[in-house]
Amino acid sequence: MTARPIGKLLVANRGEIAVRIIRTCAELGIPTVAAYSAADRDSAAVRLADERIRIGPGPAKRSYLYIPAIIEAARATGADAIHPGYGFLSENPDFAEVCESEGLVFVGAPAPVMAELGDKSSARALMTAAGLPLLPGSRDPIDAVEDAEALADEIGYPVIIKAVAGGGGRGMRVVRDHADFAAAWQETRANAAAVFGDGRLYVERYLDSARHVEAQILADTHGTVVHLGLRDCSLQRRHQKLVEESPAPGLSPELVERIGATAVRGAEAVGYVGAGTFEFLLAPDGRFYFMEVNCRLQVEHPVTEMVTGLDLVAEQLRIAAGERLSIPPAAAHPNGVSIECRINAEDPRREFAPAPGTLTECVLPGGPFVRVDTHIETGYSIPPHYDSLLAKIVVWAPTRDAAIARMRRALAETRIDGRGVATTTEFLHDILDHPRFRAGEHDTALIGSLTTPVATR
Repeated sequence: MTARPIGKLLVANRGEIAVRIIRTCAELGIPTVAAYSAADRDSAAVRLADERIRIGPGPAKRSYLYIPAIIEAARATGADAIHPGYGFLSENPDFAEVCESEGLVFVGAPAPVMAELGDKSSARALMTAAGLPLLPGSRDPIDAVEDAEALADEIGYPVIIKAVAGGGGRGMRVVRDHADFAAAWQETRANAAAVFGDGRLYVERYLDSARHVEAQILADTHGTVVHLGLRDCSLQRRHQKLVEESPAPGLSPELVERIGATAVRGAEAVGYVGAGTFEFLLAPDGRFYFMEVNCRLQVEHPVTEMVTGLDLVAEQLRIAAGERLSIPPAAAHPNGVSIECRINAEDPRREFAPAPGTLTECVLPGGPFVRVDTHIETGYSIPPHYDSLLAKIVVWAPTRDAAIARMRRALAETRIDGRGVATTTEFLHDILDHPRFRAGEHDTALIGSLTTPVATR
């Protein structure tokens, strides 16, 4: 691919990731256009971008998910590239294909690769062919609940039912007993059809005491693929990540390299291009199993940036422009430890129910080696239309204990309040104090095992 510098970038997203992209572009000298909905007309991204253009009303289906409006916005402003951020259209192969047909650079994976990996059944088949380890389960979507039940009985409970088109922690259900399977299957199918427009499902063995680890990869158009070490994302509730860190604690260098090399092999097998994440389940006995590929920038990418010194958005833009990777080998060997906590507008005391409102107070932490990715400020009204993420607090320290101490201090400094507003701040502070987390012995079942909310102050 011949290098083609980006002249002007349209940011087809909102919130903290839009701000994040705009800031990197400013450092690289790339003019930006903020594509915004009516609900975001006064947002930080709109103020920071060089240009701005409204793409529709508040609901995402009529703005950030409406492809014709985004393409027209690029045409109207003269943008020659689009960055989709994460969520919304970031893993939509149809959008990537339309961008290409319109002569626009899509900052992301190629449409055919995204389509193959976005279909979980196809992804499992491709990764099996590439020699990646997978948990026992169906290789193809299952139509009849009777066939799914028979497979679940064969591989043994617990099992997890997953939507072929799912992602981001949505479209999955853990089943622990044969008697509950049929109802869970029908419920998951209906939910998948409603949310993703695709009711196809598959089944695989579920590991109760597993860790969720992921390898960040970068791949250019010239055939070079590298991994940048591992992140641990095991602290989750309902399959949604709350705390992430890099490097994944307690793993030998040999195991880290094996998992990273496995991710590179999978990426090479499908001709992957761009930034991507290969997600794995790591069993207590050290065996690991491929779960899925995220063909986009991850919410938790800052922890990788903090321990490698790389700007992953800048790398995405260079790859999209056709430049070769020039990542030093040392980038796969992290320096120090970084932890990220997601501050969401959710109430842990009410099963993490959304808690939007207008902020009357917004005090965010500072100090050495503390990074805050956010778009909020005092007076900001949290729209009801979108994801509840308000800010990501990210810290770095030479050791894990020091990083935990720094994050505890940063969370203690954080004050986000308003009428009707609740956040996960105190919950996260208490989770960091959990003995299993402090010992690096946590897994994906930890938060679910807490019978009552840990935030009681």
